[in-house]
Amino acid sequence: MLDPHGVSLAGLAVFCEAARTGSLTAAAERLGYTQSAVSRQIAALERQAGAPLFDRLARGVRPTEEGRVLLGHAEAVVGRLDEARRDLRALRELGGGRLRAGAFPTANVALVPRALAALRDRHPGIDATAQEARTPELERLLADGEIDVAVVGSTAGREPRGVRTVRLLDEALYVAVAADHPAAGRERVRPEELEGEVWIAGRRSPEGTLLAPFAERGLRPEIGHVVAEWAAKAGYVAAGLGVTLVPGLAADGFPRMDGGVVLVPVDPGGVPPRTVSVATAEGRTPSPAAREFERALIGVRTGPLAVCATGTS
Repeated sequence: MLDPHGVSLAGLAVFCEAARTGSLTAAAERLGYTQSAVSRQIAALERQAGAPLFDRLARGVRPTEEGRVLLGHAEAVVGRLDEARRDLRALRELGGGRLRAGAFPTANVALVPRALAALRDRHPGIDATAQEARTPELERLLADGEIDVAVVGSTAGREPRGVRTVRLLDEALYVAVAADHPAAGRERVRPEELEGEVWIAGRRSPEGTLLAPFAERGLRPEIGHVVAEWAAKAGYVAAGLGVTLVPGLAADGFPRMDGGVVLVPVDPGGVPPRTVSVATAEGRTPSPAAREFERALIGVRTGPLAVCATGTS
């Protein structure tokens, strides 16, 4: 009887080709074997089946009843192997496959959409999806295999964990002020010069916000308004109710409120920049699509509001 551990896949392919052409000689030519090698493959398969699979005729071969029954199964197996080869080739050549990407919120303003668009244009067969989360959650999603690649952020006090990273850029930082604010005409401003300002931030405490490095320097940012959305923050700034920090990746899309809001660079010597990197899980081999997305991210330039630098970290 057929033993799945003893049946040769090459033998099944030879059997299918011989049945299709009606000739062991033609099967050998099409598969690149010698006729004796084809005969040995068929003989071995017949021993496994416990019955002759072909009637040897004067002009070729014809499946026996046992051969006819086996043929349907053999064609299914060989067909699935052919599909597997095509799927693997599509992955390698980026003609198919999937990409599950993640990114922290401000990376989704321009960096990630532009990279995804470039990936789609070059490789439309890749099924690409993206989701948004903060860096610690992205690290978990990578570790659990729920996403393939992520754009993460890190500062000097907090490096990404459990991931392999490739540095994309060091992100500039801006303070958004009303057009009539004393700092509006400045080329740059130092963090200590912002002491005493009323801040608009996404949380009541500086921890976990862009203001965290200010607090770490001993400054005491007063958060007067807790506002999550960038458009709402811009509205508060334009009304003169306070100032807010804007990361470089979000600066291009930050609402200027018809000139009522001005972005002033924060002196990079005062606050360490946030490093933006593309990350994959340690110990996992990145898919071809993930590697191509990484290349697309490296190739994206988000304009003058971020200082781009590539390299492995």
